[in-house]
Amino acid sequence: MARYFQGREVELLAPVGTFEIFETVIRANCDAVYFGGPGLNMRMMRKGYNFTRTDIAEAVNIAHGLGKKAYVTVNNMLSETDLPEAGEYLAFLDRSGVDAIIVQDLAVPSLLREQGLALPVHASVMLNVHNAEMVRALQEYGVTRVVTSREMDLRTARIIEEQTGIEIEYFVHGDMCSVHGANCYISSHLFGMSSNRGKCLKPCRWDYRMKKDGYVYSTPYPLAAKDMNMYEYLPELIDAHVTSFKIEGRMRDKDFISALVNSYGEAIDRYLDDPVSFDRGVDSEEMHRNRKRDFSTAYAFGTPGLSNINRRYEGTGKFYSTGKVFSTPTAERESSESAVNAVREWLQNTAEEKAAEMSDRANAAGAAGTSGTAPAQAPRRSTPKLTVRVNNKAQARAALEAGVDELFLSGDVLLPDRPFGRRDIAELAAIKGSARLILATPRMMDEIHFEQYDALLAGGVPGLDGLLVTNLGAVRRFKSFGLPMIGDLSLNLYNHMAENMYRELGVERMTASIEANLPDLAALLGRTRGEMELTVHGTPVVMYMEHDLYANTEVYEPIAEESNRYVRDDVLVLMTDKGESPVYKDVHGRCHLTTSKEICMLPVVGELMGAGITHFRIEGSTYSPEQLARLLSVYRQALQAPDQAAVLAERLEPAFAGFTLGALAFRRADRSTPADLPAPVEAKQANQAREDSGAAELETALQETKG
Repeated sequence: MARYFQGREVELLAPVGTFEIFETVIRANCDAVYFGGPGLNMRMMRKGYNFTRTDIAEAVNIAHGLGKKAYVTVNNMLSETDLPEAGEYLAFLDRSGVDAIIVQDLAVPSLLREQGLALPVHASVMLNVHNAEMVRALQEYGVTRVVTSREMDLRTARIIEEQTGIEIEYFVHGDMCSVHGANCYISSHLFGMSSNRGKCLKPCRWDYRMKKDGYVYSTPYPLAAKDMNMYEYLPELIDAHVTSFKIEGRMRDKDFISALVNSYGEAIDRYLDDPVSFDRGVDSEEMHRNRKRDFSTAYAFGTPGLSNINRRYEGTGKFYSTGKVFSTPTAERESSESAVNAVREWLQNTAEEKAAEMSDRANAAGAAGTSGTAPAQAPRRSTPKLTVRVNNKAQARAALEAGVDELFLSGDVLLPDRPFGRRDIAELAAIKGSARLILATPRMMDEIHFEQYDALLAGGVPGLDGLLVTNLGAVRRFKSFGLPMIGDLSLNLYNHMAENMYRELGVERMTASIEANLPDLAALLGRTRGEMELTVHGTPVVMYMEHDLYANTEVYEPIAEESNRYVRDDVLVLMTDKGESPVYKDVHGRCHLTTSKEICMLPVVGELMGAGITHFRIEGSTYSPEQLARLLSVYRQALQAPDQAAVLAERLEPAFAGFTLGALAFRRADRSTPADLPAPVEAKQANQAREDSGAAELETALQETKG
């Protein structure tokens, strides 16, 4: 079936979590369904959910027999160990005749191209598409539809559709996040369970308190977003040229989804039949009575503020079906000798394997040279470089005086500092010496940001040596200026195929994802061939959001007086009984929640060098100039004498709540597909393996939380 209004398609897209649910929902009043297979999708935490391969093939046939479409989610970030299975799985989906796949990782278009597959590709919400330049870049890789950023309003969605011709898919109902898509790393940091790989343990649903200016505020569930409900605004969605009305809910039960789909479908039909007399309120009260959380229209009509937060506990922090809590507050893992030794061992093995592979290649090339072809030379190991991101000129001067190799000027400057302009860059260029001066773009860029950076770069910026690009749109827009581009950590690099795609686009160096646990980082470093950067010290941002947490202190009355323990009192902190996490607001009004402990890789600098890290980054925005100068001095010594790194680490005092290895503290292989099964994977075996693995992994994480 298909619906149209004024010649434009209007598709109601329904979620299904199991084949049993599919059999009912596909016969409800929807036009298409979406579901996940045995792995590689964003819903890997509930036993018994997702489809087997047999289910997928049968579901596609049933959907097509009813004149409907079936989309499959392949929408998580892929590790190196996922790639072989992913290629085979994509070939299976192509043979099965699915109507499109929904993807996050740029490795997927590369795999499709490599295998000559013509599967239609839709960009997942996890790609966080938020500007027309991102859309144009994705269209060049064959993407025909984008699920827009959850923070995109309908006016912007229409503008992007009109400028690019892309199909727009927009969430109209269901569970929402308060953090920008693919910009939440806290689950990985606390549990080793990646929200970008379908295993989020929902720290956003915890009961936090806040502190600021010496006062404590009672702010229950300040990150827990309400459910989206656009039922009464179907005309506005259609007017925004939204093609696909997407309902969230692959983990919800059959009766709930069926009723929801039928209500939306009936309302769409009523509007298409007679738009002038359309009654928005029909069935609206019934929908409210059956809600799981309170409702919001989120960002559809502008920034919703605190009205987007669910103040009632109903459903918050729990699986809908089982009532079990996702997780409970837990402290960040303190660095330990055993964890450091584990990192050393993994990285040493990686270095040895990489050296052996290079030797084999050199020998093979040498053998070829005996028959008249010159032998290939193994690439020379580059001198390790020290880089730092700074927030103001005082930090920048301190970094240059300390001898940093590359200075990143933040594009998301934290208040009360101001953005780096032409005069600031000229002033720093005059004293930079041999250091490279790199200007970063904001993580989230709208058309105003693009125009501002265009104007700056078009006029020429003497002394500027490159750009730190934070989103795919910036890569496409600014490569014409000829400045070297470095991929920031917000590009979420997790595998070498995505790295190659970015290099094709003109990015000279990538930064490894801060979500990579120890096995996954080692696997990435084993395959990368170019320069690679890693965040080795600092308090990186683990939640990046449009939502203004500072607004809570303007609404709630203080309940106690208490100063912050590790940061200035004018900085907001989120509190649990396990610690305090600072929240900074930037010049664009966005909030950055950072770790409470400092990531510190100083003890393993030598091993990281051996495994292939060429650029060692300090996230310096939250340090005083004096603290930053000391840190840079210590890391400079360690890079020059790696055998002394462990001794230097013993002398280093934390500036915040302590030291942590972040995601590298976790040593479980984070598999998004069933491990150790032959390809093609037998459907029953694969599904059972996934269920057993997912259940065991969840239980392990929860036990670690309790501990």
